[in-house]
Amino acid sequence: MYEYIVGKITKIDSGYVVLENNNIGYIIYCPNPYGFNENEEYKIYLYQQVREEELSLFGFKTIEEKEIFLKLISVKGIGPKIALPMLATGTPEGLIDAIERENILYLKKFPKIGDKIARQIILDLKGKLVSKDEINNKGVNNEELVDALKALGYKSANINKILPKINHDISLEEQIREALKLLLK
Repeated sequence: MYEYIVGKITKIDSGYVVLENNNIGYIIYCPNPYGFNENEEYKIYLYQQVREEELSLFGFKTIEEKEIFLKLISVKGIGPKIALPMLATGTPEGLIDAIERENILYLKKFPKIGDKIARQIILDLKGKLVSKDEINNKGVNNEELVDALKALGYKSANINKILPKINHDISLEEQIREALKLLLK
């Protein structure tokens, strides 16, 4: 498996880019190939798919994009060729928000996503996707706080709204009390 590759983009096509590294050109399927510029060097995070007669590389500009992609392809009925357009036509934050709010209409706007697959995405991924803002707001104490609040039955979306308002210099027990006061308002 590959984590990432660094090299120069030598070709941009509608579904992929060619990245040259050590005089080898790699075809990397991307959500938005036109987000890259030719003859510039990039670090592309990779997912390698191995099939009977095919070896494919899927690339992402950020690790967050890759993580969402990996979660999407873990859903029954969604492969890389369906997950890529989902990331290309929507923002990762928009996709996470749609899943958390159970917005089936938003999910059905993507190619090859019908009612059944949209419901499966929500069922499998609700509460499991982490937005960039949530990553930035999480420290070691925040992870424990979030886990405790989830155990009490609160949803990730509600928890994420109050995290910035909580004093993180106090003990975990005091943070939980403070969070519960904010959640009950």
